[in-house]
Amino acid sequence: MNGPSRWSAASGVQRGADYDERWARMEAAGVSIHGEADFIGRYEPSSVLDAGCGTGRVAIELARRGVDVVGVDLDPPMLEAARDKAPDLEWVAADLRTVDLGRRFDVVAAPGNVMIFLAPGTEREVVANLARHLEPDGVLVAGFQLGGRYDLQHYDVDCDAAGLTLVERFATWEGAPWHHGGDYAVSAHRPAKA
Repeated sequence: MNGPSRWSAASGVQRGADYDERWARMEAAGVSIHGEADFIGRYEPSSVLDAGCGTGRVAIELARRGVDVVGVDLDPPMLEAARDKAPDLEWVAADLRTVDLGRRFDVVAAPGNVMIFLAPGTEREVVANLARHLEPDGVLVAGFQLGGRYDLQHYDVDCDAAGLTLVERFATWEGAPWHHGGDYAVSAHRPAKA
C-alpha cells in the first residue's frame, strides 16, 4: 500500500458542496466552466469514464450532451455531492488503481489535476488501469498542473509502459498551444497500434 492520496492527505481543501461553490461563482460571473467537456467532446465519444470525477461537474455536463458517462472517485463527500446533483448517473466509489468497471470507454478522462493528487508512487498503476478501460481506438485525456509532484516526463513514460502513445498536447483545455516550460498540460494518448 502506498498510503493516502495527496488529495485525502491535503488539509484545507474544499470538498463536496463547498468545492462546487467556486464553480458556481465562476459560472455566475459569465466564465465558461465546461472547457474540459468541450475538449473531450472533440473526440465525439459515445462513452466516457470520468476518472477522479469529484463532484461530477464534467461528467454531468457530458451526460447533458448525450454521452454515456461513469464517474469514479474515492472521496465520499465529493461523490455524495455528485450523486445529489445527478442521481441517475453511475457514480462508483473506488480506487483508480484497482477499479474494474467491466467495460471499455471511448474516452477515459482525468481532468481536475487527478494525476497530481494520487498517492505518491501509484501513478503508473493508475495509468495502466485507466488504459485497460480504453476501447482499442479510445483516448486517455489528462490535464494537470506541472512543477513538482508529477511531471510530464514521468507521465509519458507511464503511458508508454501502459501501451499508450502521445497524440497531442495542449497548454489548456481550450486548446492553447503547448510549449515546454509551461505550468499546465492537457495530454491525449491512444493505444499504440500493433
